[in-house]
Amino acid sequence: MKKTLLSILLAVVLLMGSAFAQTEEEGGFEGTLKKLAGDAGKGFVQPVVSGFGNNMNGGWFHKAPGTKIFGIDLEVGLVAMGTFTTDENKKFSTKGSFRFSGGKYSNTDPLNPVSKSQAEGIAEKISNWGPLPANEKQAIIDAISNTNFNVGIAGPTVVGTKQDTMKITFDPTLFSYTSPNTGASASTSIPGSEVALQGVTGVLDGAAMIPLAAPQFSIGTIYGTQATFRYLPEIEISKDLGKFKYFGFGIQHNLGMWLPIPIVDVAASFFTQKLEVGTIMEANTTSFGINAAKQFGFAFLNVTPYAGFMFESSKMKFGYDYTYTSGATNTIVTDRISFELEGENTTRLTVGLGLRILVININVDYNIGKQNSATAGVFFAF
Repeated sequence: MKKTLLSILLAVVLLMGSAFAQTEEEGGFEGTLKKLAGDAGKGFVQPVVSGFGNNMNGGWFHKAPGTKIFGIDLEVGLVAMGTFTTDENKKFSTKGSFRFSGGKYSNTDPLNPVSKSQAEGIAEKISNWGPLPANEKQAIIDAISNTNFNVGIAGPTVVGTKQDTMKITFDPTLFSYTSPNTGASASTSIPGSEVALQGVTGVLDGAAMIPLAAPQFSIGTIYGTQATFRYLPEIEISKDLGKFKYFGFGIQHNLGMWLPIPIVDVAASFFTQKLEVGTIMEANTTSFGINAAKQFGFAFLNVTPYAGFMFESSKMKFGYDYTYTSGATNTIVTDRISFELEGENTTRLTVGLGLRILVININVDYNIGKQNSATAGVFFAF
């Protein structure tokens, strides 16, 4: 039941399909992220940080509040947003640290990769690997799996394709370990290598757009001011992950209440919101600026062109357990990975058009910034 409710909520809020609704399956967003250490994880999620933040800051306005001391103006509906992706968003390349998974020496055919750990695959490339005794090989595997390597990391981001695989590369390294046969320190040269991370591919499979949707409610007007809210009920995802939470609010104030502004209605706006997906992700966004609108027609049948210029910011925090195997006893080691990233958009120019027919308000707009996006809304207006 909880999983079904979570899937419904994420389908509405994220509109990213089952890939993001999966919280435990290996093929989903969370399962993929848990295979990545910090630097690899940062590169993997960056496009969704920018796109998701861009979306959350969009769709807040499609008109200006009336210049009324007091009036009843209610709207309730759904707003959908989408940030366009480019080929540049679908791959990343960076440098950082990475720890390879180890385990018990497989003692199998070197051409058979099925039962080998990442550390063993690297160790097999040592020039004198073949004649080494099994316990010496195990010591080398253990030492590799207990070392943080400086590596190059390249591959798909969360919006990359499922055909592209993340690869970890490192330069030739002189490696030290303790020999179990002599008890003395020994060293060996590990040649440069490339390791493909199995199962780490793009989650959204090259999607042309990162989508988002949110229910939205507006109420006004007091001295030319209107308040807008976004909200979904809190729900527990699982005992391990925690709860899903989402809330946002903002205000618009018509400057015509105090200043003589001809022809159009001009409003100052401020919006902020916060979304949490259990313990794995938290997003916070803020935007503020000026928007202008002009209504043509009648109260229940009109068109309203509108535009705005907004300053904005977005941040996303990630926290997850990175688990890997270490040692001959296949000890499971868990490191808590946490980091915070900022979205690339800092300003946006919005142009759009609204249409009201009786009690239905429909609007669409296009947003120009570091990443471009589009939004649309359907509201019941009273």
